[in-house]
Amino acid sequence: MSTPSTTPAYDALAAHHGRLHRLDHLAAVAHWDQAANMPPKAAEARGAALAEMAALLHRLRTDPALAEQLRRAGDEPLDDAQRANLREMQRAYRLATALPESLVQRAQLAASRSEHAWRTQRAANDWAGFLPNLREMVAIAREEAAHLADRSGLARYDALMDRFEPGMTSTEIDRVFGDLRRWLPSLVQRVLDRQSREPLHTPAGPFPVDAQRRLCERTMRLLGFDFGAGRLDVSAHPFCGGVPEDVRMTTRFAEHDFLGSLLGTIHETGHGRYEQNLPRDWLGQPLAQARSMAIHESQSLAFEMQLGAHPGFVRQLAPLLAEAFGDQAAFEPGNLQRLMTRVKPGLIRVDADEVTYPAHVIVRYEIERALIEGEIEADDIPALWDAKMMELLGVDTRGNYRDGPMQDVHWPEGLFGYFPCYTLGAMYAAQWFAAMRRVLPALDARIAEGDLRPVFDWLHENVWSQGSRWPTDELARRASGEPLNPAHFRAHLEARYLG
Repeated sequence: MSTPSTTPAYDALAAHHGRLHRLDHLAAVAHWDQAANMPPKAAEARGAALAEMAALLHRLRTDPALAEQLRRAGDEPLDDAQRANLREMQRAYRLATALPESLVQRAQLAASRSEHAWRTQRAANDWAGFLPNLREMVAIAREEAAHLADRSGLARYDALMDRFEPGMTSTEIDRVFGDLRRWLPSLVQRVLDRQSREPLHTPAGPFPVDAQRRLCERTMRLLGFDFGAGRLDVSAHPFCGGVPEDVRMTTRFAEHDFLGSLLGTIHETGHGRYEQNLPRDWLGQPLAQARSMAIHESQSLAFEMQLGAHPGFVRQLAPLLAEAFGDQAAFEPGNLQRLMTRVKPGLIRVDADEVTYPAHVIVRYEIERALIEGEIEADDIPALWDAKMMELLGVDTRGNYRDGPMQDVHWPEGLFGYFPCYTLGAMYAAQWFAAMRRVLPALDARIAEGDLRPVFDWLHENVWSQGSRWPTDELARRASGEPLNPAHFRAHLEARYLG
């Protein structure tokens, strides 16, 4: 006869979250297929199916029985890991019960419709056609923000951001981004002046898509991606989705530009390896989920920027490029490294270098925060976009909606509050590498020798294997000895770009 459990309420919650994980797996694959494979005429049916799944999952997450189980589990004899898991269960319940099912379903329907239309509207530079869907997504986001703010006591934009970055507030973002605004423009100018005097060979294309795909997959293997538990496909906007057991990555290819697909793939591989290395013993539980989206972006940017543009890693890429596209002077390691670290203010966020990238994020953050707080309307975006892009990057975006406010998938999908995570992630990535170098003084030499294991081992021990065991600040302290410190990001940029 088995011994009765001393944690029956917690056990019931764990079983419930295991079921949610399996259903989330199906939903994630359906979302990936919608972006990568779905025929255009299936858009309406897929949108309805995803909305039905969203409603079902919401019903399960807000089951009235969970409130009592959560209360009782708090009094049970849980160990530290179980108690951390319970903390994350409680957070998930608070977020889910703040939103009515009808709103969750309506938001999913609108997002599917808006994202599908955006694909062709963006290509056609059709702001007038895009605007009605954007107005609807803003209205829904404001409604969600109001519900979440009422439950949490946060400001409305903060309540949306909290879904992606728990504990982060716009007050803290304003402090961090305000500091960036003060020193970033002068750094950009100093780097542009320095690089204008450096020789640079431009790669000669075209670069066949099949060769690019093979190069990307070889690079993913070099970076340790497990193709037995994931795959690479193509979508209009690169992303990493799925679940740890089944990671779905996408990139996009252009025959005139191999760096876009290569760096995008390296970026998404960072996301993918994080997912594939979350704590396996806790899979299916909130504890095994990524800590936050800034921490997630710290992994993609640790791969793309900290490691991907490292001279030692570039030396490993150079022969792969020559094999893929033919030997040429542009693929000499020194020149290739200059190509991969070339600073040039431009229109497109995902193609931006790491020095100008934060400016793209600041533009989006300042606009979407004002949108959610009701200070501006969707119709006001183009004029604000043009002014801020000229102010921060000196680029003219007037009339170019395709490469302006329509370029990202986030607003068509209703992902308001996400953009700050990118630059927070870049800051954490610099902080991780600063911590690595303190404990591994030979890190750069090891990378130059082709040994990437020290990087992966450190990330696995300090970030990947921790999942959501700790709040973000505590995770950062345990990994690096301090909470988020933007000074590491500035030091990294000045060291790499100003020598």
